[in-house]
Amino acid sequence: MVRTVSMLPAATEIVGALGLMDQLVAVSHECDFPAEANNRPRVTRCEIHGKGLPSAEIDRWVSETLRAGGSLYSIDEPLLRELAPQLILTQKLCDVCAPAYGSVAALASALPSRPRVLNLEPRCLADVLGNIREVAAAMGHPERADGVVAALEQKIAGVANRVKGRDSPTVFVVEWCEPIFNAGHWTPELVRLAGGTPVLAAEGKDSVRVPWEDLRAADPEVVVIACCGHTVERTRRDVPLLESLPGWSGLRAVRGRRVFLADGSAYFSRPGPRVVDTLELLAAVLHPDACRDPYPDRGVVKAY
Repeated sequence: MVRTVSMLPAATEIVGALGLMDQLVAVSHECDFPAEANNRPRVTRCEIHGKGLPSAEIDRWVSETLRAGGSLYSIDEPLLRELAPQLILTQKLCDVCAPAYGSVAALASALPSRPRVLNLEPRCLADVLGNIREVAAAMGHPERADGVVAALEQKIAGVANRVKGRDSPTVFVVEWCEPIFNAGHWTPELVRLAGGTPVLAAEGKDSVRVPWEDLRAADPEVVVIACCGHTVERTRRDVPLLESLPGWSGLRAVRGRRVFLADGSAYFSRPGPRVVDTLELLAAVLHPDACRDPYPDRGVVKAY
């Protein structure tokens, strides 16, 4: 048994998919899937987590804290010492999404158990599948990854077959509403694989702020609002921010009634096994005649 701590929701989901939750001794404050994760001690916290702040205020706090060289998260070092982990799962990809890798690595080197720190830094779908294999190997069960990856690859191929030869509407995925950010990294690839054409976002590149004028000029046929870390219900509260923008009602997506709200917390923002569910969600949005939506009550809803 490799005593493992996950500081990343996607990593916790990978552990769950591998059937290795018995080795997971603690998780982050955001880890909520699979349900068993909620029974584990939490070793991180964020000052504003769960406070329901407006999106603009969250963005301002994050920007100011990082600019000042501060950390968005605190780590419970006494608890980690008590748990004596042998492996810590975290990432370098985004300091907004989890404790900074440098802080985790420094803390790990000071723990008596001297745990290995595994950096998960996916930028594309292949990287996500690779992370599953890395976690399985690090936890001492590399063979567990084979079936999990094969099942996900089968689902990916199934989507590709269903959308093959169909029109590819232009799509913009909103990762944050105020200010507007695109959804980068793996999301543009998912849009393409789902039978769409991503606009104002490049595959494998960071999520970046997108001026409203640029989005208005791009005039996408489909808009998916999947705010990072937010449920559909929380994202719905931000829709008026977009509706107040000059020319919003004139977008092709709005006029064509192809604006959707998605669960960014469970799907779009988490590069774990459910990122393939995200692919299926997008395919159902873009090509409903060919791809049945398997998540109608929680994954995505139509805003217009």
